[in-house]
Amino acid sequence: MTKVHGTGVYDFKRHHVAEYPVELADKPETKPPHSSSLPSSITLSEIQRDQLTRIAAANWLKSGGSKPEKPFDPQLVKEIYETELTVKSEGKSQRKTVPLQRVMILEVSQYLENYLWPNFDAETASYEHVMSMILMVNEKGRELTIAEKTNYLVFMINAFQSLEDEIVRETVLRLASLRSWHSLLYGRFQMELCLNPDLIKKWKRMIKKESDDAKKLGVHLDPLSSLEVNFLRNLIEEFLEVLDHKVFTQKNPVSEDDELNASSIFDQVDDASILYCERFMEFLIDLLSQLPTRRYLRPLVADVAVVAKCHISALYRHEKGKLFAQLVDLLQFYENFEINDHVGTQLTDDEVLQSHYDRFQSFQLLAFKKVPKLQELALANVGAIHKRVDLSKKLSVLSPEELKDLVCSKLKLVSNEDPWSDRVDFLIEVMVSFFEKHQSQKEAINALPLYPNEQIMWDESVVPSINYSGEGCLALPKLNLQFLTLHDYLLRNFNLFRLESTYEIREDIQEAIPHLLSYINNEGETAFRGWSRMAVPIREFKITEVKQPNIGEVKPASVTAAITYSISSYKSQIRSEWDALKEHDVLFLLSISPSFKPLSAEEEAKASVPQKLGLQYVRGCEIIEIRDEEGTLMNDFSGRTKREEWKPPKGELRTVTVALDAAQYHMDVTDIAEKGAEDVYGTFNVLMRRKPKENNFKAILESIRDLMNEYCIVPDWLHKIFLGYGHPSAAQWINMPDLLETVDFKDTFLNAGHLKESFSHYQVCFVDSDGRETLDPRPPFRIKLPRSLKSDTHAPSENGRSDTGVNDAKMVDACVEKEKLIVEAYIPPDPGPYPQDQPKQNSVRFTPTQIGAIISGIQPGLTMVVGPPGTGKTDTAVQILNVLYHNCPSQRTLIITHSNQALNDLFEKIMERDVPARYLLRLGQGEQELATDLDFSRQGRVNAMLVRRLELLSEVERFARSLQLPEDVGYTCETAGYFWLLHVYSRWEQFIAACAGNEDKPAFVQDHFPFKEFFSNTPQAVFTGQSFEKDMRAAKGCFRHLKTMFQELEECRAFELLKSTADRANYLMTKQAKIVAMTCTHAALKRKDFLQLGFKYDNLLMEESAQILEIETFIPMLLQRQEDGYARLKRCILIGDHHQLPPVVKNMAFQKYSHMDQSLFTRFVRLGIPYIELNAQGRARPSIAELYNWRYRDLGDLPSVKEEAIFYRANAGFSYDYQLVDVPDYHGRGESAPSPWFYQNEGEAEYVVSVYIYMRLLGYPANKISILTTYNGQKLLIRDVINRRCLPYDFIGPPSKVTTVDKFQGQQNDFILLSLVRTRFVGHLRDVRRLVVAMSRARLGLYVFCRRSLFEQCYELQPTFQRLLQRPDHLALNLNEGTSFTERHVDDIGHPYLVSGVEEMANIVFGRIDQLQQARAMYQYMAYSEQLMGTSEEQNNEQDSTSPNQAMEVDTSVAENGGINNDVHESNGREAKEDGEDHANGQDGVLPSEDQPNTENETQVSTNDENTVT
Repeated sequence: MTKVHGTGVYDFKRHHVAEYPVELADKPETKPPHSSSLPSSITLSEIQRDQLTRIAAANWLKSGGSKPEKPFDPQLVKEIYETELTVKSEGKSQRKTVPLQRVMILEVSQYLENYLWPNFDAETASYEHVMSMILMVNEKGRELTIAEKTNYLVFMINAFQSLEDEIVRETVLRLASLRSWHSLLYGRFQMELCLNPDLIKKWKRMIKKESDDAKKLGVHLDPLSSLEVNFLRNLIEEFLEVLDHKVFTQKNPVSEDDELNASSIFDQVDDASILYCERFMEFLIDLLSQLPTRRYLRPLVADVAVVAKCHISALYRHEKGKLFAQLVDLLQFYENFEINDHVGTQLTDDEVLQSHYDRFQSFQLLAFKKVPKLQELALANVGAIHKRVDLSKKLSVLSPEELKDLVCSKLKLVSNEDPWSDRVDFLIEVMVSFFEKHQSQKEAINALPLYPNEQIMWDESVVPSINYSGEGCLALPKLNLQFLTLHDYLLRNFNLFRLESTYEIREDIQEAIPHLLSYINNEGETAFRGWSRMAVPIREFKITEVKQPNIGEVKPASVTAAITYSISSYKSQIRSEWDALKEHDVLFLLSISPSFKPLSAEEEAKASVPQKLGLQYVRGCEIIEIRDEEGTLMNDFSGRTKREEWKPPKGELRTVTVALDAAQYHMDVTDIAEKGAEDVYGTFNVLMRRKPKENNFKAILESIRDLMNEYCIVPDWLHKIFLGYGHPSAAQWINMPDLLETVDFKDTFLNAGHLKESFSHYQVCFVDSDGRETLDPRPPFRIKLPRSLKSDTHAPSENGRSDTGVNDAKMVDACVEKEKLIVEAYIPPDPGPYPQDQPKQNSVRFTPTQIGAIISGIQPGLTMVVGPPGTGKTDTAVQILNVLYHNCPSQRTLIITHSNQALNDLFEKIMERDVPARYLLRLGQGEQELATDLDFSRQGRVNAMLVRRLELLSEVERFARSLQLPEDVGYTCETAGYFWLLHVYSRWEQFIAACAGNEDKPAFVQDHFPFKEFFSNTPQAVFTGQSFEKDMRAAKGCFRHLKTMFQELEECRAFELLKSTADRANYLMTKQAKIVAMTCTHAALKRKDFLQLGFKYDNLLMEESAQILEIETFIPMLLQRQEDGYARLKRCILIGDHHQLPPVVKNMAFQKYSHMDQSLFTRFVRLGIPYIELNAQGRARPSIAELYNWRYRDLGDLPSVKEEAIFYRANAGFSYDYQLVDVPDYHGRGESAPSPWFYQNEGEAEYVVSVYIYMRLLGYPANKISILTTYNGQKLLIRDVINRRCLPYDFIGPPSKVTTVDKFQGQQNDFILLSLVRTRFVGHLRDVRRLVVAMSRARLGLYVFCRRSLFEQCYELQPTFQRLLQRPDHLALNLNEGTSFTERHVDDIGHPYLVSGVEEMANIVFGRIDQLQQARAMYQYMAYSEQLMGTSEEQNNEQDSTSPNQAMEVDTSVAENGGINNDVHESNGREAKEDGEDHANGQDGVLPSEDQPNTENETQVSTNDENTVT
């Protein structure tokens, strides 16, 4: 059967990608200004030459399997720590990191594994030994830290974030266990036990066990002496000591009444201590945001009053403590999170409110009895005094001694011995934070504006710059393994998605505004000299309507404004872009006010981005409608304007009506009223739009917010696993109820031998429908599946490889008799007499692993399939859908993918299976790219149903005529239904009854079949009259055809009754379609519509799920309302590959710090949830597959890639099927960066294009060649070179695609030319996942152009580059091969000619082009001469197809004038759509678009494609 990996064991290490900073003490700064923050990297040769490597070789490095004989030397550890690992801070900022290069070299030499850890003894280990271990572990986590205390803290953060590792989990959870409550104050301890009575028994059992253990050891029981009891409390107290005494070196005493600015009171700020405090906040937030550690730590944090002490600390108010203050607020949020810590259930709003009232009433009762001065507070109603201001005022009547007695003795919230307890401000803060009414999370999220404003947009601690290095922490939530509740999950994703959108909007503003060239005119007003494609000056802005707030809210129900702008300065293309704006598009209102004088160089260096741009305010809005200069409605989608009445917009002025954000408007108006702030809405002078594909953030944020306002239910079987708890295999199909006991696999198995291969662990016994053994079994097959299929199911060991016991198990299996698997080989009923009745058949021979994935997918529960490149993920997914449709015909399935390309690939393959087209529906904008004659959009399906209705009704009329009945029975679907019941079905029943006693008459069926005349037009005779059984089977087939026909008519009846197109389309989506497909973005955008329409589905299949953001995976699970409190979802099938690129997150901080690029698929793999890894690729030559298959467990090759001629035949004109081509400096330059992060390499661009031209001249089809690169800058450069060198020649033209590796994920082509660009630093190709994608796109030929000296030294990429460098690093050509076809075997390198470099390759190409042009000129001259001599037209055409020039042997279509130009240039490519808007200058759109793209699962090329140019 199949291997299932990840069964409950740590099976995945988070990918870390980082360049290693190098300090250049003596060398002058040579980097360009934009790349000054770029870190350097360390090479293999540097590692080998380093002194540390020599020390390692002598002391701990294993070589040849033997270990050095030198004993462990603690002094050596101390020396290494002091000389190599200690930060030297003389003259430098204290926020510098540890020397990462030195740590990296020690990490490579396995210093931790071979020396520190084996020789570690907790009793005798030195301080340097422990700190060295911490630094080495931190290096594995790639966290950059400074001081040693912070290093220790980061180590603890990494440990508590790695709870999926069993050893780490068992160790660190002891530090946050119930034992830590020994250190609680007695009052707090009593309160916690009273609130959680179930813990009393657990506490008593723990005390008894501790006592028994102490007696056995003969020692006195003293819990407070235990490290585990005091560890976290001591850590917290150490932090408070640093916060109070070490952040500021000189401090004047501050009273609670002091209103001075904190920054003026303190002289010296210690940066290292601030970083430590920030990291400690991060540490506590991490502990409180995951349930295993939160349960027992939260009372400890409350007991020490960490949040209250931080709130009144000087750092909280200091200008350098902004990030610290944000982290404290986040910690307070998690301390008060609405959850039952010990049960793990989310508290409802009512429960939270009731708890607050109970607590406050208890306090009032105590105050009434024991504190006479608080009589007024005790008798007041709760609503009047539970706010912070009111409560503080009521408590101020107490003297400091009375307040301390109340807080410490009566309420026992803080210890009497706490030094902070003498401060009145601290005591009041403790009281207020404990008793005040906190704003509920739901209220907070509903009051939050969905659009970002200028304050959050340029706050570096919340939305950091792109060059975030990983040092320090941020005030951001993290997406790790576990979440407290679904609400917590949604809230973290909401905040991160909102901030990621903010970052993208900020970048767009910074790109668009400078082009406007703003200045102050003579009237003192802002004016603009320039123009911007994405931003236009506003002529007039006015607020037209502010509606009254809804009941229970303070913000207005809606705020509407009208904006007038002119498009007169734009050319027609950009005008059409502005006129294409439509309802619900998001625009941004900007207030620009530049300084009167230009900023000096010194001022510019210090100025913030808004100051440089003159940007004052940013507000978002959503389009309601847009009108032209005459007030005519444009782009109306409401139906008010009929299509035939639509006219082009008039004039150059446009007025757009927009909806402003009501929450933001309320905040602005409140600031104007209370603080006298400027009227923001009177200052707007620029309107900015964004690219439509990137501007859907608001709809997604609204979907998340709606989910937070609902009681959303994930299916019970998925709930715990989704949050990261419970047994990892709990949702696997073998543990689920309501299994499909018998499965009809239809056309899954091609023959009996195929089935036996798939169930090799069983003795397969074939029986017929009567249960008798059959000797000639043929598909289709029904199988009664046992609950636990025998297979190589196992839990992988820590390194991700199989357990050693598997081989022994196989040997035992060979000796033991195999268990029987009963397979029913049944004869399917006759589908009908017409060709269209015959079902479409699968032709893919699925591997045993794919069969295992199909079995898991059709059963209820969670199925995860890891599909390495070319392993047939799409084929597997399609067969799951096919089998599921036939076994559960009443269920509906939702298909989700990341890209339109993948969705179309999947959809096109579904159409080749036996699933009726009327049950398929494709939603979203990419439907028009489907390579099919049928229209699968909602409108297309409605039209198809109406056309089909007319076809069927005409058939009914013909049927009626054949029965001598009136034709009007075919007037409507309703009359056809009555006709079926009264005339057709009754006749059939009479026929069956008549046949009952006449089985011995061979011609009886032929003579008595009632519908013979109707079926007289079949291609072949229906009945033979020679066998009753055969004729009866044919008769049933005919009846099945009729039944299907009338069933289709019944389905068409709704379209007959519903009159409007919208109603018909909605009925189709919610009732008719059985398989509905859309992208994850469309699902998030339209969720509200789906809920309103009552959309339902039972199964969810998600392709490319490792490329989809967590939240975009979650939303499709909740596109329907629960039924009676239960979720309807029965199956969730996730298909992806976490070894390829993750979801795209543009901001590095959200990637590195918040792990936002971790998909749900990847998180499930990390949690150890069982998954099936497909293990045979059918895309690439085995030799090319070896470049990346080392990244997977057991990735092998399908027989087709070894047997088919196309795979063992060499690439004509090339000596090798893959090669690394070293590209030296071209004109003295390697990589360049005209602008930040915009890397180019002219030498590689010229070389790649020369090789492409060479291939085209040989006759390689253009649509079989793709050019990939790792940077957008290089992509644009290569397109420019192609425009210059290829387009002038009609016989060359552009390639299939020129794009980036990231954009090409999920696609493939026969030949890939890859440019790696970089010559100074490796860059983001250091991420092995990007390397896997780059290496796995080619089927037949891969040619990598790069700087050898750089990439061969990159440690992470060694397995691939070592294999590449086994071949010459100069391009090896076979110049004697003149066409794209050769009989040479792929292992035969022929007569290689090594090209010396870029210039020589260009000369080879130019020489061939000259020869070709001379040959064409000669040919045209000969043709013209023959025409003059009176040669016939026919002869002329024949000779026109062959070139007489033997030197070039050019293919027919190359020689023909314009033979390829028409095909390539006329095709409407998707690449221009994807990339055409990358830059405002429109460079991306210059390149003519590609032909039909090659999909991931294309496995063979036709002979014609090999030899001809398209």
